Amino acid sequence: MALKCGIVGLPNVGKSTLFNCLSNAKAQAANFPFCTIEPNLGTIIVPDVRLNKLADLVKPQNILPTTVEIVDIAGLVKGASKGEGLGNQFLGNIRECHAIIHVMRCFEDENIVHVEGSVNPIRDKEIIDIELQLKDLEAVEKGIGKVEKMAKVGADKEAKKKFENFSILKGILLQGKSAREAKFSPEDWESGRELGLLTAKPIIYVCNVDEKSAKTGNHFSDAVKESVKNEGAEVLVIAVGIEAEIAQLESFEERKMFLDDLGLKEAGVSQLIQAAYRILNLQTYFTAGVKEVRAWTIEKGMTAPQAAGVIHTDFEKGFIRAEVIGYDDYITLGSETAAKEAGKMRVEGKEYIVKDGDVMHFRFNV
Repeated sequence: MALKCGIVGLPNVGKSTLFNCLSNAKAQAANFPFCTIEPNLGTIIVPDVRLNKLADLVKPQNILPTTVEIVDIAGLVKGASKGEGLGNQFLGNIRECHAIIHVMRCFEDENIVHVEGSVNPIRDKEIIDIELQLKDLEAVEKGIGKVEKMAKVGADKEAKKKFENFSILKGILLQGKSAREAKFSPEDWESGRELGLLTAKPIIYVCNVDEKSAKTGNHFSDAVKESVKNEGAEVLVIAVGIEAEIAQLESFEERKMFLDDLGLKEAGVSQLIQAAYRILNLQTYFTAGVKEVRAWTIEKGMTAPQAAGVIHTDFEKGFIRAEVIGYDDYITLGSETAAKEAGKMRVEGKEYIVKDGDVMHFRFNV
């Protein structure tokens, strides 16, 4: 499945620098607002040591990791919901993304201009929140207008449910909260999905700190964590400037040495990708053969036919069965043949829920 995350934030907070670290594409990074006008699109390879270990055993012709698309979206300013600055374009770009990566400046540096004149990540967050909430309020009110008459007549149960849910969302937005804070069941969220609410999207807050705060954070990042504790969001502390230096290093050994010197276990880029998977409820399964060893991204809870459909819709339509080896069994036994002989290859049907790391072959007939 194609996963797309949008990097947002006020102008000049480190969005484009983070994008450059994440992607092979290069967004212009400069010390003035609206440096990014058109959204830059890059593709990130999702790091997964399991893929490499499988490849070491199978020795395929090709190794194909799964990927995430990252969009560097133009900086937002006050009034964006009314079209100020690059507002309409910004909001449209966010709507296309599955998740939001919100970058906030959490460091002092008199040489780097801040569009609001001072460093205050909570204020910066509120500026963007308000603009997104205002746009969502507009969408919710339109939604209420479409179903209100039918809901009040009472004959249309679906319209009545939508009216109730849309009204709840309106109340939340009027309180200055984001739609994701609604305590809805998955079914209730389904009724509101048609509104395309920006503040309902899963979000990762990235606190862009200086080098000395890279390991433990600082008072700015602590304030952000406290501010978003009820949102169900991910919060990462990343020194984006350091990530830019790491991205320039040629080898894995050099990068690891750099991180060790800073007392960091892994690069912020890896943390960010893992956080995206968590917040979007995603996992990985593998296919392994002499032609290729490949990673596939699916939602947790998907059945075997649904997972097969990620490869090709014909696989799902004509699904017969799945032959499954657990990742640990595959690595321990060393090959598909050895797993079969040890009785570790299972034949699963249409009801099987795919597990993270499963190595799978699908049998289908169209």
